[in-house]
Amino acid sequence: MALFDIAIRGGILVDGRRMPRVRADVGIKDGKIAEIGAVRASDADRVLDASGMIVAPGFIDLHTHYDAQIFWDPYCSMAGWHGVTSLVACNCGFGFAPMRKADRERAMLSMTRVESIPLAAMRVGLPWTWESFPEMLAAIAALPKAVSFAALLPLCPLLTYVLGAERAKAGVLPTDREHAELRRLLREAMQAGAAGWSAQRMEEGSGADQQKDFDGSPMVSDVMHKETCYELAKELGTFSRGFIELTPACKGGGTTAFCEEVAKAAMRPVLFNAVIAFEHYPDVHKRQLRWLERCRERGLPIYGQGFTTDAGHTFSFEDWNLYDEMPAWREATTGSVAERLAKLSDPERRPALRDSKPYLSGAFEDIVIAEGFSPATQKWKDWQIRDIAEQQGKHPVDTLLDLACADDLETVFFSVSLTDTHDGYREVMTDPSVLPGVSDGGAHVRFLTAGRYPTETIIRAAREGDVMSLEDVHAKLSALPAYVAGFRDRGTIEVGKAADIVVYDFENLAVLPVEKLEDQPGGEWRRVQRAKGYRFILVNGEVTIQEDKELGRHSGQMLK
Repeated sequence: MALFDIAIRGGILVDGRRMPRVRADVGIKDGKIAEIGAVRASDADRVLDASGMIVAPGFIDLHTHYDAQIFWDPYCSMAGWHGVTSLVACNCGFGFAPMRKADRERAMLSMTRVESIPLAAMRVGLPWTWESFPEMLAAIAALPKAVSFAALLPLCPLLTYVLGAERAKAGVLPTDREHAELRRLLREAMQAGAAGWSAQRMEEGSGADQQKDFDGSPMVSDVMHKETCYELAKELGTFSRGFIELTPACKGGGTTAFCEEVAKAAMRPVLFNAVIAFEHYPDVHKRQLRWLERCRERGLPIYGQGFTTDAGHTFSFEDWNLYDEMPAWREATTGSVAERLAKLSDPERRPALRDSKPYLSGAFEDIVIAEGFSPATQKWKDWQIRDIAEQQGKHPVDTLLDLACADDLETVFFSVSLTDTHDGYREVMTDPSVLPGVSDGGAHVRFLTAGRYPTETIIRAAREGDVMSLEDVHAKLSALPAYVAGFRDRGTIEVGKAADIVVYDFENLAVLPVEKLEDQPGGEWRRVQRAKGYRFILVNGEVTIQEDKELGRHSGQMLK
């Protein structure tokens, strides 16, 4: 019998621990790393040739929404294509459990609005064989998976389950009995293997970006009381494992204080979403990084989830929801396509829309026409709104909306990323408390391809941008998220750890152009970007990707 199931030979090892790279072979046995050093080909059942390749730990993505897509896509693409071998779903407090049958349709409508997951895909693709969170975990555990999967307990369905939709939406303070039930359900979820819990909390009147529900009302967790967060944080702390993901914005600038109190109550890592280096608002990320530094000095386990991709947005107003920071646009882009069309066509609404200035999504005049479907729009393909507006003698907002309405909101636009690609990117990437990413994998599938971030990070930060060493990049992509999530058995290449490994061509690694795929349930479609340059991707010791192609092997596990 061979000593190893697989030997990866001839590569340059970057092990994720910030140790200098070294030429070394890796021997794998029973899904674990069994040897690092010189491994003879004759000692393995199979040899993977890594000559000229980088051998590194698989990437870990802590911010995804694949809890729907996993039911029809074992690779959780784009994650699996770009070297992600472990991921965490149910972020931002959104999800599908615990949930009674009567609340399922509303939950899917909410996810269509806040995370832009196509409704038809969920209606066809979700089996709904569960009510409780442990039952949902069991359903996912039974699925074939080409990535290892973990899930946070999302607080929106939890609060709805305990308080009822009407009381949860009203933001009532739970009674002592209801708080006890919330804690009990969290204990039940943690005992079943939850990775922690997640919440978006953006109080009304905070002046911050608000992701509204499909009917224009706040999400349940937005009106959740701080006391409830602290109760659940303390309960999580009794387990001495797990983490909390927070997307917060509180009144009176209390965001940081709120996060600190949650971290103190739990004594567990809190992942703050998100740290973004805006090109035109450099004070935003600088202020966030100074706060994270103060947290480090005080020993508070608070980390920043950095938005580190420069993927732009390809979108239409059929389902666009990333203008929610502007009340007039938030109201006009809520509702069915017919309702949106009526509101965006309404001349009485235009002054308020013209007076709004996007903060998160780019200037109106910089938007490009990517695809048109009527004579009024087709002739402007590849033109910027500013140039069309000048030609037509209109305000850029009127130009944009007149074109969209001429196509019944089907016009495809492209908006460049607002992230700073120079100093700001370097500052965010090199901060010791920031994880790269915010892939939002499984969400915004028609207009965001941020799932490319691991490949993009290697290229931008190590190969082209001289932002960080390759050793530091791999520590950021694998070891740091493993540490935050508490995944002690993966994240670095060390003997005894899971054989989650990427083998890639550093000089020729690439993110391929955007594609439109009609591969979703219910006849729905999405936009993706594939990777080029991954010779092998291994998940728990089995090759799932070879030469950038899926092999249909499902060695992923539930991470509990």
